[in-house]
Amino acid sequence: MIVLVGLGLYDERDVSLKGLEEIKSSDKVYCELYTSFWNGSLENLEKLANKKIILVKRKDLEDSLEKIVEEAKDKKISILVPGDPLVATTHSSIIQEARKRKIKTKIIHSSSIVSAIAETGLHIYKFGKVVSIPFLEKVSELPKSVYDSILSNKKNNLHTLCLLDIDFENRRYMSVKEALEILLKINEKYGGEILNEEEKILVVCRLGSENPKIVYGKIKNLIKKEFGYPCSLILLSPLHFSEKEFIELFAEE
Repeated sequence: MIVLVGLGLYDERDVSLKGLEEIKSSDKVYCELYTSFWNGSLENLEKLANKKIILVKRKDLEDSLEKIVEEAKDKKISILVPGDPLVATTHSSIIQEARKRKIKTKIIHSSSIVSAIAETGLHIYKFGKVVSIPFLEKVSELPKSVYDSILSNKKNNLHTLCLLDIDFENRRYMSVKEALEILLKINEKYGGEILNEEEKILVVCRLGSENPKIVYGKIKNLIKKEFGYPCSLILLSPLHFSEKEFIELFAEE
């Protein structure tokens, strides 16, 4: 059996009771932390569950898919993932492969940035395709896919959630300043239709923590501020009056 367990938004305290029970009853537990921010302690989680947890990279999961599925034929294997476990396609492929081989699967859902952004007061049904902003050294050129996705959302009057890249091994997290500079470069290169420095956006940081931060303001002002990490950006479509009233509460000082 394979169980995907969502770790939630911020730390080990976000793991549900159901998730903790699944971890405790597993024969082997893997944890993939290399593609999403998670502020928890694996050591503390191991103590809570009284179970050894094996830290793996996403590539390890992909490369070892055959091995994990074979293990799951006669053992209970849990895979722990920050946020909700099925937001990343890698984890969906594990479940898909297991089900093809008639191996039992279970999903323990959890909190995710995709749902937590409702804390801004924006309507969830008004969000379009999510985009990820990569560190430029990871790509050969400015990603046009980012521009195309944002432009498509704008044309359909949908907000865009922008996730910022991380380099887990070097504990490096993309700053709001860096992300905005990359977006402005992408905009300039591919047509100039997705944003400008006078445009107002939302910066959301550390949702689910003890010190979350949400700021609404113009790009030209936000690009000068220090927000810490982790952060995401929300590019706005035309606002419903109730959205407008709510986000004004977060207007920059």
